[in-house]
Amino acid sequence: MQKSRDKKVRSKSIKARLVRNFMIVILISVTAFEALLINFTRYYFYNNVEGILTNQIKISADFYSRYFSNVSLEDNILDNVDVFWNQTSAEVQIIDPAGKVLMDSIGFMPKEDLVTTDIRDALKGEKGVWIGKSEYDGKVMAIAYPLKSGNQIIGALRFITSLREVDNTVNEIYIIFISIGLAAVFMAGLVSIILARGIILPLKEVTGAAEKMAEGDLKTRIVKKQNDEIGILADTLNYMAEEIQKKEQIKNDFISSVSHELRTPLTAIKGWAITLNTDELQDRNILRDGLKIIENESERLTSMVEELLDFSRLVSGKVKLKTEIEDPGSIVRYIEKYMAPRAEREDLHFEVHCPSDLPMTRLDKDRINQVLINLLDNAFKFTPAGGRVSLTAGANDGRITLCVADNGSGIDEEDLPRVKEKFYKGKNIKAHAGIGLSICDEIVRLHGGELTIESRLHEGTIVFIKLPSQNAHEGDK
Repeated sequence: MQKSRDKKVRSKSIKARLVRNFMIVILISVTAFEALLINFTRYYFYNNVEGILTNQIKISADFYSRYFSNVSLEDNILDNVDVFWNQTSAEVQIIDPAGKVLMDSIGFMPKEDLVTTDIRDALKGEKGVWIGKSEYDGKVMAIAYPLKSGNQIIGALRFITSLREVDNTVNEIYIIFISIGLAAVFMAGLVSIILARGIILPLKEVTGAAEKMAEGDLKTRIVKKQNDEIGILADTLNYMAEEIQKKEQIKNDFISSVSHELRTPLTAIKGWAITLNTDELQDRNILRDGLKIIENESERLTSMVEELLDFSRLVSGKVKLKTEIEDPGSIVRYIEKYMAPRAEREDLHFEVHCPSDLPMTRLDKDRINQVLINLLDNAFKFTPAGGRVSLTAGANDGRITLCVADNGSGIDEEDLPRVKEKFYKGKNIKAHAGIGLSICDEIVRLHGGELTIESRLHEGTIVFIKLPSQNAHEGDK
């Protein structure tokens, strides 16, 4: 129940984060777009009002300059004031060069001189625009234009219009835009939830399958629906389950094999111990044979236990090499003396090729002996009587190369890539626990070297061991 609740919390949390992130992006995008539209709409309407007033005020100012500039501004206000507001429905003001309002079409006469930016620009000979609040009509736009007599500026003409209607229209458009934006956010929110579910549901399936795998159901497989990151994760988990199954099967086979290998000598030891423990046994030859069998089987058990202990230490990383500067040639010659009697007993042609000038190198002699003995033991075991086994040593490219070759049964092409795996035995019935080659490979790797295997079924096997020479070590240092 707790796991189920935790899973729901996780999925909801991911879903919430996805939806939240989607909504943040959408809100930022919609807000920026809305702000752009609103500012553009406001600019469009205000620019239209400015354009209309500008055209009207230019017509009035040009008309004044052409036909009434020979009369003073004050006289024109008294006699020809209609010329100033015939062109517009806006409020009209006439201002003298000092900023004093000489005439206002609606009769509003400010007590102080006007110093707004539009009037200052007009009195400098340029068109001026001012948007602000008036004392009597709320928000307004004012356009001021210079009045000239010849080349002399004698005052300013100013048109003022209320922006109330324009602002009402703009606000209505704002409301429409905001409504559309909210609808878009709402729809995007629904789409985000659907998209989040599209991500969460495959994740739930992957998580559920992974939990089954963690509980031991390695036959569970995840159905890949999309070739995306989740699909890759599904492939990875399926591959992991397959590999764990293979390793589990290899481990079970290993335990079964070791149990059988241990049971055989134990059965022999127990049987002969019972036989020798009887009072009726008088034949000393049988007694000697029984004790010899018990001794041999005990030695065999000891060897198997040592191999298992070696394997355990190597896997756990507890093995520390005791390296010294050694002559690889002396190691090869020792192995020749050690294995030659067995080769003779098993009717095998055992050849050793080792030059006398091999460079000294730093290695753990006992461990390299163990590797070579193990490899030669395999070569002898899988080579029939009359066959050939060779051990060759050489040096090139800063490496010591040791090669064990035979013309025995060889390794199946299917088994070859996996023979160095822990517990792997392949199809050959002569294979024992399946850890000998993995131990050799680990020892060579600890020396900074490489162990490679080439083989053809029914033709033989070649194992190469490449170790860095002392000169190479000195170069690294």
